Amino acid sequence: MAFDEESGRERHRAIPHYHGDAVRGLFVLGAITLIVAQSTGAALPLSTGGAVLGAVILVIAAGVTNPTQRWIHWMNAVLAAIGTVMFGTAVIERYQAGVAAVSGSFIFLEALAILSLVALYFTVRTLRGILLRPVNE
Repeated sequence: MAFDEESGRERHRAIPHYHGDAVRGLFVLGAITLIVAQSTGAALPLSTGGAVLGAVILVIAAGVTNPTQRWIHWMNAVLAAIGTVMFGTAVIERYQAGVAAVSGSFIFLEALAILSLVALYFTVRTLRGILLRPVNE
């Protein structure tokens, strides 16, 4: 990791509102949850190939996330928003349809919706910090 020579702190810690580390962790946890949910037969709004591809995309985005490239934070926001809408809609529809809240499918969908929503929050905070940062930094 790169360090700021004057303070000895890691550079990204000096960036206000940088939450890329949290987003990275949430994306990896979401990818693992997708694979486990699909392998246990949970009724996800994705095919098997879609779940695996989604997990791969999340892991790649997590691996590329860093404080110096702005584009990845925009990509992270798009990925988190897609996950929030897709899994949030599915879990609400199943709940309203009376699907048992204790079923494995419901719990996996709820977890994926919450992980996506929290990742979206942290990504938007990071984008806000980047957009409010002075241009000369």
